Amino acid sequence: MQILFLSRWFPYPPHNGSKLRILNLLRALASRHEVTLISFNDQPEKEADLSGLAAICRDVHVIPWRPYNPDSGRARLGFFNTTPRFIMDTFSPEMKSCIEEVLAHGRTELIIASQIDMAAYFATFGNVPALFEEAEVGTLYEQFIHARSLKNKARYGLTWGKHRYFLQQVLAHFRACTVVSAREKELLATAVTPHTPITIIPNCIDLADYGDVHETAVPHTLIFTGAFTYQPNYEAMVWFLEKVWPHVLARIPDAQLTITGNHADLPLPTTHHVTLTGFVDDVRPYIVRAWASLVPIWTGGGTRLKILEAMALGTPVIATGKGAEGLDAVPGKHLLVADAAEDYATAVIQLLQNATLRHTISQNAAIFVAERYNWSVVAPRFLEVVERAAQG
Repeated sequence: MQILFLSRWFPYPPHNGSKLRILNLLRALASRHEVTLISFNDQPEKEADLSGLAAICRDVHVIPWRPYNPDSGRARLGFFNTTPRFIMDTFSPEMKSCIEEVLAHGRTELIIASQIDMAAYFATFGNVPALFEEAEVGTLYEQFIHARSLKNKARYGLTWGKHRYFLQQVLAHFRACTVVSAREKELLATAVTPHTPITIIPNCIDLADYGDVHETAVPHTLIFTGAFTYQPNYEAMVWFLEKVWPHVLARIPDAQLTITGNHADLPLPTTHHVTLTGFVDDVRPYIVRAWASLVPIWTGGGTRLKILEAMALGTPVIATGKGAEGLDAVPGKHLLVADAAEDYATAVIQLLQNATLRHTISQNAAIFVAERYNWSVVAPRFLEVVERAAQG
């Protein structure tokens, strides 16, 4: 089957969770079908690296990405439009033309639009059947329900309402839709009552990508992986450094924390023994060298690929309940979970000081990932959804 895959993120190298998911989806598709990829280049300062996609995609087209500017003219017009402002501002005529050209000169049998950014181009699809991959509503919904001031309640309420309305219109043009967790499926079905079938395709990893990292874990070291350009990551580190880290240092004065990813020049609480690496080409060695991986996330939807990556690399995870949401992991067996700051600090201290506990958690987690969240296990389900959508 000839498939056209539309991606907001250029998937290679897979530097974040979205890229990693898309790359694994493309690999699964290529095992049975011919795939043409049209992707934005989300790092315009760098030329897209096509080498990792040569064996996967028949053709690759790359379009420059223009980041959302809330102060632009198009974004301001969005205040008076039912389409979300970020969709209006980032909509690319070049992307639209590229999709139309590929469809006009090929025999496309199915379009897969990854995330809402690409589903927004549904008007260019004509009569070609389409699948909406990874619809997500959790982040906007939680911003709305957790807003405290009347101003923020009104602001996020308007954003949430427009997003719901837009999703309702978009989903009408798709034969199938996927989400990453049962929670997302419940929220989506409640928010927009879609007639489009929704299937859970969880975030997974390819274990083959994690077996060749040879590093030694350093005692009393912690890691957090995640760019601060994603607000929940930044909020997580502010909370951890303010509320948790002082308790950890009081008990383990030589403890060290490494934070990887683009930090966007955002301020953090003043503290000690924290290293900001900035963006790194390969985060895996950093994770393996850490004694434990932190996921103190409080908002957002989906499942955390950073948890699955740490588990696959043998590094035990300490998460909040929200951070572990969407996974079928058992607290105390596959990872440690705590929400109160004092409890989170206790979990960190316990794991840093107890090598036996660390070994047990990491071994259980490795088995858990291999059995439940390896792409070789989930890919057949995704391919079934794809082929069913194409057949109608």
